[in-house]
Amino acid sequence: MVDPSPVVVVTGANGLVGAAVCRALVERSARVRAVVRRAGSAAVLDGVTEHVGDFADEGFARAVTQRADAVVTTVHPMGASREVQHRVGAQGTAVLARAARDSGVARLVHVSTSGVYDRSAGVGDIAEDGALLPEGSGDYPDTKNAADAALAQVEGLTTVLVRPPAILGAGDTSVWNTLRPRAIRNGERRANPAQAWAWVHVDDLAAFLADVATGTFPTADDPERGPVAGATTPVIVAGEPATWRDYLGTVTEALGVAPEWTDEPVWTGQLLSDRARGWGWRPRVSLAQALDELQQGLAPRA
Repeated sequence: MVDPSPVVVVTGANGLVGAAVCRALVERSARVRAVVRRAGSAAVLDGVTEHVGDFADEGFARAVTQRADAVVTTVHPMGASREVQHRVGAQGTAVLARAARDSGVARLVHVSTSGVYDRSAGVGDIAEDGALLPEGSGDYPDTKNAADAALAQVEGLTTVLVRPPAILGAGDTSVWNTLRPRAIRNGERRANPAQAWAWVHVDDLAAFLADVATGTFPTADDPERGPVAGATTPVIVAGEPATWRDYLGTVTEALGVAPEWTDEPVWTGQLLSDRARGWGWRPRVSLAQALDELQQGLAPRA
């Protein structure tokens, strides 16, 4: 008897997003191949099998994608040198994408970032066709743009570039719940309170990634209705509007320090998630819930 459960490969399965995607896929009865670099670091869940290796290695990439239905890529070495970011994020992900295509994988879902868009002061609301930052804007946006471009060149694969903003969610590797609050505690507290602060909760992001990977959103000939078959479709996923007053105010209050408000020109627009919502995505975590989780996580332990 043929097992109807889809097989999905997840890279970075031990990270904040990757682990959440594994959980979301298991909830959708998928069988998950969790790719990690360190043995014993993948989530221990029914339906999840750990695969230890380097997805940029062609042999490993071919082996792990054989007879898979979809691949979800979550790895980007943020904070590493530009050379490492490009080698892993752009070149390595493209190796995996080509292996997936050659193995007959139906969909590749790549976690990109809304940080590739120009969000300068005066730029209004941003949709998927918004202006991208030019080369030279920084190691992270440059290499993320390079990764997106490399994936778009892999023909014969239905690719979805998911572009989230700040990702909230508890975890040791969480930038906005752990690493950025640590920097704020150490003195990085300057921001214009009116500056837009786009965000999404990791659970809502993972739900979207899992739904794309398992085919909940069918392909379409119009990107506003679904992933375009055989093409590359960018899609923004963001929660309700928020500002730096919301985020920095919450963190500084929890830490018992004072923010340093400024009045420099800043971006005050929104990231528009109309495309994702048109596919059927509905975020469940409100700003109030996300900030309460953040504050609780930063509260001093008794």
